[in-house]
This record gives sequence, C-alpha cells and structure tokens, in this order.
Amino acid sequence: MKAPMTALVQQLAVAPGQPVRAGQALLVLEAMKMEHELVAPADGIVAELLCAIGETVREGESLLRLAPQRLDAPAPGPAHAVPAGERPALAAWRERQALTLDAARPEAVAKRHALGLRSARENIADLLDAGSWVEYGALAYAAQRGRRSLEDLRAQTPADGIVCGIGRVDGVELVVMAYDATVLAGTQGMRNHQKSDRMLEIAAQRRLPVLLFAEGGGGRPGDCDMPIVAGLHVPTFASFARLSGQVPLIGIAAGRCFAGNAALLACCDLIIATRDSNIGMGGPAMVEGGGLGRFPPEQIGPAAVQAANGVVDLLVEDEAAAVRAARHYLGLLQPGRRADWQCAEQQALREAIPENRQRAYAVRPLVEALVDRGSLLELRPEHGGALLTMLARIEGRPLALLVSNCAVNGGAIDAEAASKAAQWFERCEAAGLPLVSLIDTPGFMVGPAAEARGQVRASGRLFVAAARLRVPVVSIVLRRAYGLGAMALAGGSLHRPLMSLAWPSGEFGAMGLEGAVRLGYRKELQALPEGPERQALFDELLARQVDNGRALQMAEMLEIDAVIDPAETRAVVARLLA
Repeated sequence: MKAPMTALVQQLAVAPGQPVRAGQALLVLEAMKMEHELVAPADGIVAELLCAIGETVREGESLLRLAPQRLDAPAPGPAHAVPAGERPALAAWRERQALTLDAARPEAVAKRHALGLRSARENIADLLDAGSWVEYGALAYAAQRGRRSLEDLRAQTPADGIVCGIGRVDGVELVVMAYDATVLAGTQGMRNHQKSDRMLEIAAQRRLPVLLFAEGGGGRPGDCDMPIVAGLHVPTFASFARLSGQVPLIGIAAGRCFAGNAALLACCDLIIATRDSNIGMGGPAMVEGGGLGRFPPEQIGPAAVQAANGVVDLLVEDEAAAVRAARHYLGLLQPGRRADWQCAEQQALREAIPENRQRAYAVRPLVEALVDRGSLLELRPEHGGALLTMLARIEGRPLALLVSNCAVNGGAIDAEAASKAAQWFERCEAAGLPLVSLIDTPGFMVGPAAEARGQVRASGRLFVAAARLRVPVVSIVLRRAYGLGAMALAGGSLHRPLMSLAWPSGEFGAMGLEGAVRLGYRKELQALPEGPERQALFDELLARQVDNGRALQMAEMLEIDAVIDPAETRAVVARLLA
C-alpha cells in the first residue's frame, strides 16, 4: 500500500504477521491538520511494515505490504458498530433549535392568543406555501450578555425578535421578515438589524418581493454587547427604502407598530393594518419624553385614523385577513395570464350609467362586473374617495384601475384625491402594471376651501406623475370628462393613452358644461329677467353644449380614438393589453 499524499504517519494499527480483514484500519496519516485513515482493501496478513510513527512519507511511497491469506468467516453483524443514541453535536443542535420555536414559550404565545393576535411563526406558516420556508438567523439572541445569562437570552430572546427567511406564496418566491412582539416587544436590536440587512441584501440581489410583519416598538436601548452610542449608522432603513420601486414591498401592522418599525412599514408599497392596530412614528414613551403629554398606545395612530388619512392602504379585521389580502395582492402583481378566469354578464354594463346625466351612481359594482370575478382588490377606500385605486385581472391579465367616483364630490378631484392618484401612477409604473382609467369627473375641485388644502401643488404632482408613466394606459370615459382633471386622469392628454375610449354616455368639455354656459353666455342670460324665460335660454344653451360634447362628436373629430359598446369593454381592453 502506497501513501496517497505527502503526510505524517500518526498511528499504526497493525504489526507484522497480523491478519487483517477487508475494511480494517491499518494506519492513520496526518496532512494539513486532517487525519486520513487507510484501510485494508482485502483480507490478508501484514507481511512487512515500511514506515514508522512520526515519519513523513511522500506521495506514492510504500507504507506496508499485505500478503493474501484466506481468513475464517467473520461473525454475523454490521462491519462497523452503530453507536447507541444520537451524536452529542446533533443532540445539542436539536435542543438549541427547539428554543427558537413557539412550543418552547407557551406562556408568551398564550398571551398573544388572549389578545386576539398570532405569533410571528403562526403568521408565516399561514402566509407561505407548505414546505417552502427556509429560515435565516434562527439561533441569534439579543446582544445583552453584559446584563443577562446566556441561558436566559437563548430561552427568552429567540431569533433576537425577528424571524427572517425565504418562502413562496402560490409559487412566487419572496423574503419574509416578521418582528416577534413576544421578544422584547418586537423591538429592533443590533443582531436584529444584522439579520434584516442580510435579508434585504438577498432581496436586492435576487429581485425578490419583501413582506414585513411590522409590529413592534422601534429601537431597543437595552443591547449592551456592542460598542454603539446611538446606532444611527445602521443601514437597515436606507436598504429597505432603496428597494422601493425595485421589488414589491408589503407591510402588515397588527397590534402596536411604533418608531423604527413604523418607519420601515411606511416605506412599503402596500400597508395592510388590522382594525385594532396602532401605527405611529413614536410610541407613548417617546411622546412623553418629548414633553408632549401622556397617552395610552391606543390613542396614538389608531388604524381608523391612519386609513382615513391614507397611511393605511387596506384595513382588515385580523391577521388572518391581512395574510389573505397579502396573498391576493402578490397574485395580482405576477405577470402572465391565468386561464381559469370567469366574469359577470357584460350586457348589464349597458345600463350601469343612469340616463339622467346628473344622477349619481355606485361605481364599485360597475367595476366588479367589468373585471374577472374574485380578482378585485381596492386599496385606500377610506381616503381620497373621489378616486378609487384598484387591482384586478381582465381575461386573466393583471392590471391597475383608477376609477372616478361621482358619489363623492361629484367625482371632482380634490387635493387628497389628486395626491392619491399621483402615488397610484408611481406605484403602477414601479410594478410594471398596465393602467385602465375609468373617467367620470367634472375636473379639479376649485374654490377657497380647496385651495387652502394645497390643490395647486397636488394637481401639478398628478400631471408630473402621469407624464412619467411608461406602462400602457387605456382611458375610458364613462360619462363626464371635463377640463384639466379629465386630462390628468387620462395621463395628461386624451391622446396620451395607448387608446382613448368612451362609452356612448360620455360627454366632454373644456370645463363643466353648466359653468361654461353661465360664463360664456353671461351677457345673453343677464339680458333676460330672472325667471322662466332666462331658465329656458339656459336650458337651450346647455342642451346645445351637451350635444356638441357627446362622445360620438369627439370621435368624429378624432379627439378620442373610439366609442365602444360598454358590453365590449373587457374584450377591447384584453385585446389592447395582449
């Protein structure tokens, strides 16, 4: 037998004249701090030893000679005995790993359930496809060895308060980061930040969506194992914000979400909150520390307030509903066409717009009938109600919708609605989603009260966001398309969309038609006495304006591309997007 490498002879397990069996250890060589055991290739007897313990041998140098010799049959049983029990290292890992699981802390989980909330791991299990979870950094613990025992930290601060990993939702891979409110109130510690930074780096490299369960109290002042004064140099917040527009960012808030946790939540494209949650840039301690008074957490950023002001995109009952909404949202962001779509009877759309041109109507049922059944997801329904922002599919294809709502302010676009629409344009562009704009608006809101709310800047921002759109836009005028507001909703101009369409009920004007008559024919109207005669002239002039601004007239003059049958809307949109 020859040396397979240059090495040191560390052990000799046999002597000359000794019989050996196939597989029996003969000697041990050591090279580069590794031990290499040489075994007998067959039964035989050691004829001669050609090396000694402590000797350095070269590759290919002879070590010993074996002479063939038939030996008695070995006793029955395994050639190598299997040691009883688990190896110590594996057993130690199993014991340590068990401390990271919910079963190790039943009291903490029971407290969550008593509040009507779930653990971080329960939320993750509900979110992801079965068997797809791969966890990162599970064995971390809080950086507080200077004040607590290692055993205590391992038992009470599993994963350092944030559960991180990669999984799949309906086959779509994503990064999940879930703050664990049972560990130091879900606060952000130093190892906690290290884990977050690692996951955000992976999300950026692999272009993966990120879903954040954001509940927690913000920065943690109790970590003492690292030489840090303020910790304002951590890259987590910049890294998370940098992903905006690059990958989908989804945040879920349940319970209390304050300070640093809320800052990350605020960077998300979609913010889902449970009705009993509270979201604020500072919790009670920070508010009191700033000399701003004492408040219970329930008074700081309640979800209903945050939904009304536009912070929250989607208000849901509980964490289970939040997870369902997140799955729905992720599904609507995935490109490609689904083959299993269904839809409502489209002929009903022909009657969706009242014949009375001044009669308000409910637009949400109209949209539900237009899109694939079960696909519609409305965001920010409590905010900027004159415009609705929705995601859906048509013939299996994902798209975004911007919908005028004449039931609020007659569909006039106030500052709140304009800001909402501008952000929606930006989100559609970032997500690469085509946009269908359903227009029924008298234009921008005007007047002293509107201007006091920043109407001018908000309107300008809407035009800027529209001008930056590169995704396909299809505009469909349902009824009124007046003035600058209608132009903004169409992407800045009626010739800006991929196709500019109208239903037969559509009517157009440089401004509201009633106002146009009063302004343009003021002298003629004032020449008549107030009463039936003036009203008759007004009605006649208005009828003329309405007739001149009908959708058919607009199409004849090529100011729009086509007038379509409402029942054909789905088919036209589907063909355009195909």
